[in-house]
Amino acid sequence: MAWDLAAWWRRRRRAPAAGRAATPAPASVSATADALAPGTTFAGLLVERLIGRGALGAVYLARERRSGAARALKTLVLGQGSSAAEEARLAFRAEAQAAQRLRHPDIVQVFDAGEALGLGYLVMELLPGCDLTRYTQPARLLPEPLALDIGARLAEALAHAHRQGVLHRDVKPANVMLHLPSGSLKLTDFGLARLHDAARTRSGLLLGTPAFMAPELLAGAPADARSDLYALAVLLFQLLTARLPHEGESMGQLLQSIARDEARPLRTLRPELPAALEALLARALARSPALREADGQALAREMRAIAAAAWPAAAREDPGAV
Repeated sequence: MAWDLAAWWRRRRRAPAAGRAATPAPASVSATADALAPGTTFAGLLVERLIGRGALGAVYLARERRSGAARALKTLVLGQGSSAAEEARLAFRAEAQAAQRLRHPDIVQVFDAGEALGLGYLVMELLPGCDLTRYTQPARLLPEPLALDIGARLAEALAHAHRQGVLHRDVKPANVMLHLPSGSLKLTDFGLARLHDAARTRSGLLLGTPAFMAPELLAGAPADARSDLYALAVLLFQLLTARLPHEGESMGQLLQSIARDEARPLRTLRPELPAALEALLARALARSPALREADGQALAREMRAIAAAAWPAAAREDPGAV
């Protein structure tokens, strides 16, 4: 079963989406002194405004000077002089090249990448909507078959990346953009966790997003397809319950739970959900990587089969209904 996000949104809003252009929400962050100023030409793009800031850099709305096409310009501060800065530069180049190889409808497209003025940069498609963090709140949980369809699409996107030899390393709701009116779903920020690795390993800080890290990563094992899919299972658990499979009152307790305990069963929080779905997530969140599915395509098929069996009415809905 493939859930039609746009049709579901039209039914919920009771208004057709046709004829309305999807536009991103206005930026709420103002440019600062160290940002690229509006009107600046950078990497062949005309910078219009700052969209937001992150730990390593900033994201701008920019336009191609020749075509006028809108793009997202992500700049990354790579630093200079130190060996850690050089590691970050090499990691950025490798991951930027990898991201440009990915061509999948549910992965953000990277058009160009390079370095200029001491910054690494990525030129990407401009995405409408908001990240999935919004839909991990108790009052905003999505319908279960829609959440499963999102999980299946992300599993297929990861399978595509893994076939290209590319790991994500930081799958979490904040790195998935969803636009319900158009049905657009995009997995973003491939491989950028490696930049944090290069920049922060020497400081001894924990890397990545701990609640989404597979147990073997906490033990120092390298990331692989199974650790990406583990993080996806945490994301799906959160979309279904507004909770995490492992929680703690402190960071230490959270890490101990991930390292030592099995994930909490899904139906302790949502007893009405199918037993098959609880079993799928239990396997996907197993402490031992050997017990987990390593193929995103296979995981996606399981999710779709469970959704079709548990919510057959959703599968029969007329996608054009409003």
